[in-house]
Amino acid sequence: MSRSIVLALYQFAPLDDYRSIRQPLLELMLEHQIRGTILLASEGINGTVAGSQAAIDQLLEWLRQDPRLQSLSCKFSSADSPPFYRTCVKLKKEIVTMGIDSVDPNRTVGTYVPAADWNALISDPEVILVDTRNDYETAIGTFRNAIDPGVKSFRELPDYIQRELSPERHKKVAMFCTGGIRCEKSTAYLKDLGFDEVYHLEGGILKYLETVPESESLWQGECFVFDNRVSVDHRLQPGQYDLCHACRLPINAADKTSEHYVPGVSCPHCADTRTIEQQQRLQEREKQVRLARARGEQHIGADAAADAERHREQKRANRRA
Repeated sequence: MSRSIVLALYQFAPLDDYRSIRQPLLELMLEHQIRGTILLASEGINGTVAGSQAAIDQLLEWLRQDPRLQSLSCKFSSADSPPFYRTCVKLKKEIVTMGIDSVDPNRTVGTYVPAADWNALISDPEVILVDTRNDYETAIGTFRNAIDPGVKSFRELPDYIQRELSPERHKKVAMFCTGGIRCEKSTAYLKDLGFDEVYHLEGGILKYLETVPESESLWQGECFVFDNRVSVDHRLQPGQYDLCHACRLPINAADKTSEHYVPGVSCPHCADTRTIEQQQRLQEREKQVRLARARGEQHIGADAAADAERHREQKRANRRA
């Protein structure tokens, strides 16, 4: 099987007609067998998708025909197997949800810092370095000396900023996230609050790992990604983490040795949060996953739907015989 090219893209741009973009974009992705999810909103576009190199090239060519999307931020990596099961184009109020309507990166944003210059910036003792990602992401990797706000969702970050940061005490603030989109919004929010020197890592962690040699890196650990690879290492290759299919949090080899780990049912993060009925449903789902795998089929996604239709057609044919 050929390797899949994984593309993470976004751009803040005024897309008042974003609803009309959805259907032709979805049809293009389906035609070229591109899987993954793209979000559209009046503030722009955001998504991660995967497909052949030719398919990804077709997608980017199509998107860039729109003059408003000429400056798409793109990060590329690869995967040995398809990292997504489905093809989706979703309409949203925000392409990354902060929940504060006044924040507009199309109007104001922090200073972009290229990956090649990031080490020098965050080595400045006057710079406060803030990881804008969720706690389960920071737990498996972050930059040296970065502050972890301990948030469970991006919506919680403004509360942390209001509580812990101030323009008077924190003169230089640098922020980073996986691909760059969350820190664009968070630095725009800081600018609105009156912070003066605000910086963010252009292209996010993924661009940094792609650009900075591992021997010079200030990154520690792995980077969580929102696809079936779960995490990538400094070479942007799949890392050591798997996903608990009950709570969707990353787990490593040590977690799998825990008495609380039951494949597809629980892990140390979620074992005490499930009712008996929920555990039974998860056990049944895991049983169906194993049965599908034994047949060489997918249990979820587009392939699973095709397999199910083939089974139904076979049953109809058997009844006609």
